[in-house]
Amino acid sequence: MLAAGTFVLGVDGFVLSGLLPGIATDLSVSVSTAGQLTTIFSITYALGSPIIATLTGRWDRRVLLGGGLALFLLGMAGQALATSFAVMAAGRVVAAVGAAAFQSNAYVMAGLLASEQRRGRALAAVTAGTSLSTVLGVPFGVLIGQWWGWRVVLWTIAALAALTAVAVPRLPRAHVPPTSMRTRLGVLTRPAVLAVLAATVAVVAPAFVLISYLPAVLGGSGTGGRLVIVLLASGLGAVLGNRLVGNLVDSRGALPVLLVGVGGVAVFDGLLVPAHSWYVPALALVFAVGAFGGLTITPQQHRLFVVAPDVATVALGLNGSAIYLGAALGAALGGVTLDVAGASAIPAAAALLAAVAFLLVAATAPERRARAAQGLGAEPAGPTVAARPARLP
Repeated sequence: MLAAGTFVLGVDGFVLSGLLPGIATDLSVSVSTAGQLTTIFSITYALGSPIIATLTGRWDRRVLLGGGLALFLLGMAGQALATSFAVMAAGRVVAAVGAAAFQSNAYVMAGLLASEQRRGRALAAVTAGTSLSTVLGVPFGVLIGQWWGWRVVLWTIAALAALTAVAVPRLPRAHVPPTSMRTRLGVLTRPAVLAVLAATVAVVAPAFVLISYLPAVLGGSGTGGRLVIVLLASGLGAVLGNRLVGNLVDSRGALPVLLVGVGGVAVFDGLLVPAHSWYVPALALVFAVGAFGGLTITPQQHRLFVVAPDVATVALGLNGSAIYLGAALGAALGGVTLDVAGASAIPAAAALLAAVAFLLVAATAPERRARAAQGLGAEPAGPTVAARPARLP
């Protein structure tokens, strides 16, 4: 059920890029302006997630999961009915608050309920919902948009959210110890946590530079059935990466897997610069970017369990905010790049950001110091991890 929820949110997050031309036309704005709907959603999520977590600390997690989906549904309905950019933006804000309530709790529950040996796979299972959305949901959504319009796509997402919410009561009752905003902000004073969160922002941003404006980047290959196939290739790559990442993190360690992932994204984004206008090479490169990108999120979550095992739930919630800050940064930079340098410069901007992310991760690696402080030495090449999952009361 947790993966089903992230599937629905993933469809909403990624299908928007394929719908931007229609949204821009109907709302009488430019494509780059319409693309800022992703920025609005992402900033709202990033700011709302820690506030929601603080105000609802004593609540049963099922209430937050179900309530979050209900609020997300309301926001999607508002967007589907929107006749102006302002109304559409307001709907994105409401949907983002609901998404923040659901998604951060989905990852926290997965991490807490899993054993030490299976935590990487548990987190990857929830992330799989997002990966699967790019394979099934996003291409299907773009097809619906081409046939019946973008509003029908948003109504479909709202219906899927309603169906997922019905399954929430089947989850086990779960509470986590409440945490004050002061404590949450106190976590941000830890250099190791800040380093990992900064890496999350840097790792996520390149993906949204590219995906937010993919139809424009692909030119003639970014329309009709060809766009659907490219989006399908991206999703299949992400599913492959996500399928591998859990076992890789548990066996090889989070940091090496993360470096391979972000390094691969930088390389294949760079290769997309000369190849973006040729359909078959672009298709293969988008698949590769998706596959290596699928290796990046789970290691970040795992690293937080290592550097902050005593406040892992708080750190994971902040990581969710960092993911959406990265998305906001990427969408904003992609829009600026499109306006200033044109669509052909977007892959280069994504590659440059990914290279910066690689250097940032390689230069910091705070988990090495955390493990040394815990007397554990280097990260093992077996299934044991350093962080002990917090217990549910």
